[in-house]
Amino acid sequence: MELDNLREAFDRVIEKRASSSAKAQEVIDQIVREVEQAITKMQMINTDSMGSADHSSVLAELKAKLNELAPLNQLEGCQKELNVALSKYLKVLEKSFNPDISKAYRNVDFEANTINSIIANHFYRQGLFDLGDSFVRECGESDGAYLKLPFQEMYSILEAMQARNLQPALSWAAKNHDQLLQNGSMLELKLHQLQFVEILTKGSRDEALQYARTHLVPFASLHKSEIQRLMACLLWADRLDQSPYAEFMSSTHWEKLAEELIHQFCSLLGQSSESPLGIAISAGFQGLPTLLKLTTVMAAKKQEWQAMKQLPVPIDIGPEFQYHSVFVCPVLREQSSDENPPMLMPCGHVVSKQSIMKLSKSSSRPFKCPYCPSEAVASQCKQLHF
Repeated sequence: MELDNLREAFDRVIEKRASSSAKAQEVIDQIVREVEQAITKMQMINTDSMGSADHSSVLAELKAKLNELAPLNQLEGCQKELNVALSKYLKVLEKSFNPDISKAYRNVDFEANTINSIIANHFYRQGLFDLGDSFVRECGESDGAYLKLPFQEMYSILEAMQARNLQPALSWAAKNHDQLLQNGSMLELKLHQLQFVEILTKGSRDEALQYARTHLVPFASLHKSEIQRLMACLLWADRLDQSPYAEFMSSTHWEKLAEELIHQFCSLLGQSSESPLGIAISAGFQGLPTLLKLTTVMAAKKQEWQAMKQLPVPIDIGPEFQYHSVFVCPVLREQSSDENPPMLMPCGHVVSKQSIMKLSKSSSRPFKCPYCPSEAVASQCKQLHF
């Protein structure tokens, strides 16, 4: 993939730059040491009231050592390697990116209001409230406050958590208790667990026990083992960091809990935990080189790719951007589509609709499964939905 080649070339530049910098520093340190030694010798000569000829000998010795070190030659070698890596990186960069990307997208109609809302929502969900307000004001959108308010609440909760204050997060979790349970999230319990440990380490054992009786008891029936471990922490109140339960004090719990809060907060808003705009741009960035190549090839063949319902080549954008299962027919070796969906045969094997039509020869007569001795008719096959 071209993006991988670009990353490798960039990494080589970084590596050569670090090597060149380290070598330059090493040469400079050597020169400084030699000069300092020469200065020390000359100071000793002055103290001993010796003749000026000795100064000349010290300077001559210094010159000889510097000539032997040949600092310029050493630096030139490293700099040459860096320049070669940088030159190759620029070539890969020019090869990978075409300044004219207009031919790589379809001419589709879209509503400016929808695009503006997506961009404003991206700014707000990243916590860039001033930037979001400026964008909304300049594009004349009226729903800026509607988009902004939920994320203001989320970031106020996160800022409180950074200050080791869990009260805003606990209040939000309690208010959304039922929705969190429907999502299968134990965020509220984890917040109470963290608050219990905070009270135990900074407050008193009695205070922590009272907090557990008030807030952890409702979770005890379904999370008995977790509650038992927390109660065992009471025995180590003054030295929890030396106990078998020291991991409860790890700062990673705060970080993971903040990530889960963002995920659940966005989920209750009906949004993904990651910015849709950021994901779309990242995926498009990875797929752009292939699309540009495709447009060049199609133009040479005088064909119009924008009229196609499906691209003739796969676009590899990495597993992090794959949100749905993909079925490839084992008979035709083709990926399924709306027109050619996967079909389940009575024997349990799955092939594409086109495969079934070919096997049955578009008739109602039985045909043999390509993977087992069972027979079926086209009407018995059911479409699968992933």
